[in-house]
Amino acid sequence: MFRITLTCFSILFVISCAEHTKPIEIEQYTIDQFYKNKSIGGGQFSTDASQLLVSSNESGIFNVYALPVDGSSPIQLTKSSVESNFAVSFIPNSKNFIFSADKGGDENSRLYFSNGDGTEKDLTPFEKSSNSFFGWADDDQSFFFSSNKRDPRFFDVYEMNISELEKEKPSAKIFYQNNDGLDAALISHNKRYVILTRTITTTDNQMMLHDRESGTTTELTPHEEEATYSPQFFSKDDQFLYYLTNEGNEFTYLVKLNLSTGEKETVFKKDWDIWYAYESKNGKYRVAGVNEDASTRIYITETTTGNNVSLPEIKDGDITSVSISRDEKLIRLTVGTSTSPSNIYVYNFDTRELKKITETLNPEINEEHLVQGKVIRYKSFDGLEIPSIYYEPKTATAGNKVPALVWVHGGPGGQSRVGYFSLIQYLVNHGYAVLAVNNRGSDGYGKTFFTMDDQKHGDVDLKDCIEAKKFLISTGVIDENKIGIIGGSYGGYMTMAALSFAPEEFAVGVNIFGVTNWLRTLKSIPPYWESFKKALYKEMGDPYTADSVRLYNISPVFHASNVTKPLMVLQGANDVRVLKVESDEIVEGVKANGVPVEYVVFDDEGHGFLKKENEIEGYGKVKTFLDKYLK
Repeated sequence: MFRITLTCFSILFVISCAEHTKPIEIEQYTIDQFYKNKSIGGGQFSTDASQLLVSSNESGIFNVYALPVDGSSPIQLTKSSVESNFAVSFIPNSKNFIFSADKGGDENSRLYFSNGDGTEKDLTPFEKSSNSFFGWADDDQSFFFSSNKRDPRFFDVYEMNISELEKEKPSAKIFYQNNDGLDAALISHNKRYVILTRTITTTDNQMMLHDRESGTTTELTPHEEEATYSPQFFSKDDQFLYYLTNEGNEFTYLVKLNLSTGEKETVFKKDWDIWYAYESKNGKYRVAGVNEDASTRIYITETTTGNNVSLPEIKDGDITSVSISRDEKLIRLTVGTSTSPSNIYVYNFDTRELKKITETLNPEINEEHLVQGKVIRYKSFDGLEIPSIYYEPKTATAGNKVPALVWVHGGPGGQSRVGYFSLIQYLVNHGYAVLAVNNRGSDGYGKTFFTMDDQKHGDVDLKDCIEAKKFLISTGVIDENKIGIIGGSYGGYMTMAALSFAPEEFAVGVNIFGVTNWLRTLKSIPPYWESFKKALYKEMGDPYTADSVRLYNISPVFHASNVTKPLMVLQGANDVRVLKVESDEIVEGVKANGVPVEYVVFDDEGHGFLKKENEIEGYGKVKTFLDKYLK
């Protein structure tokens, strides 16, 4: 199951081509039609399980909505027209709720209280700080949040009582003060213990138990080999800690640790990474999400019997996440597919009734005219198999060859996954094949694969992307002279690396807020990444040491004179991860070569575009650029 060989795929593809010697007629849709789709995220039940709290961009920008589980019309709870508002949680035993928002993508998120009638209250009015919801106390009388208001480098944990929400200026008490650059990850039901982690590298960390009564901190994971540890949940009596680790294994698995004796027991293990695990409110069910070959598979276990719980089969859809109601009778299912934005279903454990309560795809679009992503593998320059997701236009045949794009995900790390992205479907619908590569260094394929590009960025990972061209050409339906490269963030870097260091390999490049100067980027890491900075330096190189020579050599901005192919760059002005100056400089450098450059900047976006009007403008211009210089 782990490997799908290129040979097998090619045989299947030849049969497919034989059946479709003529292009299939489909309707082509505009960028406006694709972005009339709705994106919906979240889905936590209210205490009485009558509603789900979600974020949706139906209004053109993300706002908070309540979805009645009976399938009746959604209720818009926030009405922002400027900043995206994201659902956090209903207040227990209430229809009041908490949501979060930043300003223009600056990542300084704040938490807000709302009673749903338009009255909103800032719970974290701290300037230049990032604040995140951490969870409810077991008695539902208070909640925790993290904030770096005290020290921009470190996140402390605060506790706020529900009674404070009715006050004009709610206040919170510090629950755990982070003086050592650790990361608080989990709080016990009785509030006595805080599980902490310390990042060493991107493949190695420590996990510790902090006892608030004694003030002591004890390491739980002494280990000799590099391994990762991720705390997930406490047992209801706080005697056991459940955590994920890849100690002694390629993939992460779930472990149960007896906090009194130190005895460990492997609870759940697969030949893929377990992404997360948790128990329902009263401990009746354990949920685990597994990253199985670029798709999420959900496993639910009845804790008292150990029996697996069957979920309903949903045609042409994968259940990507779930949430169980407090009374443990209902479960929210988020269902994803390549050809539609995720939809939400509600399933009753007892009656087995399944109800779809959202319709996210624009009804103007015929889903049959869109393309399902196919997991394929191709061999790279050294024989390593590279997993990828392939989207082939339905109009492509040997007699009607189409242009193609190599799509590179963000990172370092990251993963292209089977799922829906309007830009990909828009391009495929208009005759561009897309191959989303998971070059070495990507998540999801084991820790050996993950580390294969460490301090080799811009070299072996770039070669993986170049080798993707051979697969595209082997399909027999791609014009080998019309293959471009596109990506965002780290994928944007790979785009610029390709155009700078292998300038004749790709016909065009589209760089979406990509790194172009590693020296600057690694020196300008936001202060709240302090705990992760050393790990990033270990993987990429330390700009304050001799590593700076290599970082200079792999930074496209210093080699812009090599670029000969048309370039498009998209950037958010408020990006704190990849500063706008990075894109400014690469655009200036490439223009000096007399090369066509299209540059689009959004003043109200950060590292990622959230407003529909910006997506329509920016991604619409991507197709215009490709039509001119690639098709």
